[in-house]
Amino acid sequence: MDQPTVLVVGGGATGAGIARDLALRGVDVTLVDRDGLGSGTSGRSHGLLHSGARYAEADRVGAEECIVENRILRDVAGECVRDTGGLFVQLADDDPAYFDAKREACESVGIPRTVLDADEARASVPDLADDVVRALEVPDGVMYPSRLVAANAADAREHGATMLLDAPVDGMTVEDGRIEAVRLGGSVDERIGPEYVVNAAGAWAGRIAAMANLEVEMRPTRGVMVSVEYDDLGPVLNRCREPDDGDIVVPHDSEVVLGTTSVAVTDPDDYATEEWEVARTYEECAAMLPPVVDAPEVRTWWGVRPLYAPDEDERGGRGISRGFFRLDHAEDGVENLVSVVGGKLTTYRQMAEATTDLVCERLGVDAECTTADRRLPGADDPDRLDAFVAEFDGQGPTDEDVVHGGF
Repeated sequence: MDQPTVLVVGGGATGAGIARDLALRGVDVTLVDRDGLGSGTSGRSHGLLHSGARYAEADRVGAEECIVENRILRDVAGECVRDTGGLFVQLADDDPAYFDAKREACESVGIPRTVLDADEARASVPDLADDVVRALEVPDGVMYPSRLVAANAADAREHGATMLLDAPVDGMTVEDGRIEAVRLGGSVDERIGPEYVVNAAGAWAGRIAAMANLEVEMRPTRGVMVSVEYDDLGPVLNRCREPDDGDIVVPHDSEVVLGTTSVAVTDPDDYATEEWEVARTYEECAAMLPPVVDAPEVRTWWGVRPLYAPDEDERGGRGISRGFFRLDHAEDGVENLVSVVGGKLTTYRQMAEATTDLVCERLGVDAECTTADRRLPGADDPDRLDAFVAEFDGQGPTDEDVVHGGF
């Protein structure tokens, strides 16, 4: 039975980031995923690199995390991200007090912001709706999650990590308050005996925890994204109102991604998808950018948010927070398991650092995190990044129009 020091369950951005961070600190780590890398939430997002402005007035800590990680990713991720800038657009029917609160909150948090009048906003985006009142310019951007996840995995492997794909976790053996063995199915089909286990399975984290007789209550919600042909958009567009359906438009090279809805699901693998979600997303996004309503549709997909139920219950509203939670299950009677849940794609690296800090503390490893300063492999070479994506079977629909490594 193979006995890695740490087993990371989940090959999305957070799991790949944890594997990389552990490997860079000299820890023997194996990552497993039931499919290819990024096949869950990470590869089925709208790909927004948050500045923190979306959360500034409701979640100061979350906003601060976003602006810090936004700057780090611009430095280390190269062609995994794109610096587009962003606008929070106030239309005639939107509450001006909400705009003012967001502007003031951004100032308080330290998020760069500039108020544009209607003419200045249209100079930036000529096809903006006629009833735009003003816009708040912030440093939002675009992420290509397929490249991001694959580059993290490649660096982890370069530093000794083992990456096992098509390796679903089928069960765990727990004895005397410790996970003694993990059963892997799929093409791997073996038992392994890690010293420590990290549950980074996102919306599926509750299922993994249940195998260790623990409860991690998730509250997944589905959201639709629609990519349409449109090559005239520079910045990300955000509707400047309380978070609602169809309030984000994310630019790619010759397409834009329209998003999104929020509908509770009970099973992140088996859920209905409704045509009204697509229609509403078109309608609401077109309120900001009218030409998209008639733009040719390229692809439509749904993703599932890995929301942590206790936080959702406490805050009681969509979009109020997307903070992350590090759950040390030693407190629940299983000494060698931690779950990391919630969060955003933008803050994956910070989630990985916090989780790796805990694992290293438990293992007695004295090593500092270096991922905030170390560039990802291939960061300046899109072809190399796309080759990593192909190698790790990693492409999702979010960046299908941009990533072309062997597809």
